Amino acid sequence: MSDSRGRQTSDQPPHGGGANPGPRPPEEPERRGGILMGRPFGVPIYVTPSWFVIAALITWVFGGQLDRVLPELGATRYLVAFSFAVAFYGSVLVHELAHTLVALRYRLGVRRIQLQFFGGVSEIENEAESPWREFWLAFVGPLLSLVLGGVFYLAVQAVELSTVPGVLLAGLMVSNFVVAAFNLLPGLPLDGGRMLRAVVWAVTGRPMAGTVAAAWVGRALAIAVLIGLPLVGAARGTERSNTDTLVDAVLAAVLAAIIWNGAGASLRNARLKEVLPGLRLRELARRAVEVTGDTPLGEAMRRAREAEAGALVVVDGRGEPIGIVRESAVRGVPEHRRPWIAVGALARDLEPGLRLRADLTGEDLLRAVRATPAGEYLVVEDDGRVYGVAALTDIEQRLTAAVTGR
Repeated sequence: MSDSRGRQTSDQPPHGGGANPGPRPPEEPERRGGILMGRPFGVPIYVTPSWFVIAALITWVFGGQLDRVLPELGATRYLVAFSFAVAFYGSVLVHELAHTLVALRYRLGVRRIQLQFFGGVSEIENEAESPWREFWLAFVGPLLSLVLGGVFYLAVQAVELSTVPGVLLAGLMVSNFVVAAFNLLPGLPLDGGRMLRAVVWAVTGRPMAGTVAAAWVGRALAIAVLIGLPLVGAARGTERSNTDTLVDAVLAAVLAAIIWNGAGASLRNARLKEVLPGLRLRELARRAVEVTGDTPLGEAMRRAREAEAGALVVVDGRGEPIGIVRESAVRGVPEHRRPWIAVGALARDLEPGLRLRADLTGEDLLRAVRATPAGEYLVVEDDGRVYGVAALTDIEQRLTAAVTGR
């Protein structure tokens, strides 16, 4: 048994600004993602705590602008500004619901919608089967934002701009056009990046080629946002305060980080999908030595070394496996005490979920592991015979090595 083993986990990327279809390992039952606002079409909508941060920021910034346009409002301008923040995120929700409806139409499944700091996320469970379905799934969100911008443009024509309704409608018009334009930028994890991925996929016939192209464009966009956003702010005039400049720099850094990390995560997820079919439990299982619970640890480890085994299974008097000796517990026993410690004291009882069939592969294997979290699993043949023991760290390291190419 190895006493030196690192613990690694595969990344689950956060995506902002649009649909989030793509490969991912099966997850545990749905986690709460904030405050549940409803379940349209059976899909839960959550508002995360980070939304209140951006709502406060929008209220502060928009309220300051209202003071210059409608000074007669006084402190009431902040209530109007907060109303704008709520209405704006209502537009973001429409954007996300567009993704959701198309995903449901294609039977891809939608886990949930989250409204958070930088927009919204539609967590789509499966990937589109064709590039053009992926293209339409990504494009429909910005399309609805453009439509909303057009509707607010028409509404602005019917009111006086120097009134509260006029200012709100104009703000919603501009913000929806900005959301559409930003999401159409051709880099992952934005909707435009998924559209680029779909086009490259259609041309080359390889989804991975599209992901690589869109991910690298996304990283280039992150650098452009980091450098360009503060420059655009500086070019708007010399009347800007140091606080405005600082806000621009912070927003640029956060946006760039989200885009950069999202692009990298999309690439890792694509690689994960490619390697998952090759993940076979039979190849990952360690040879195991069967010992009774009263066997001294030192003696059990000697037998394991002689058999070139990497795990210990505790059996009862009839030879039936009843537990797996935990590797973490073995590491915690000093060498000089191992002859005096029985392996039964270091074993985890075999629960039903700790017995895995040796023929498990890919997503079925990950689903079984997620269903019963543990450090080790007993691997058995269809007839119940012990094949070996699979360590969670071995599974994680195999996935990490395949995804990162290391």
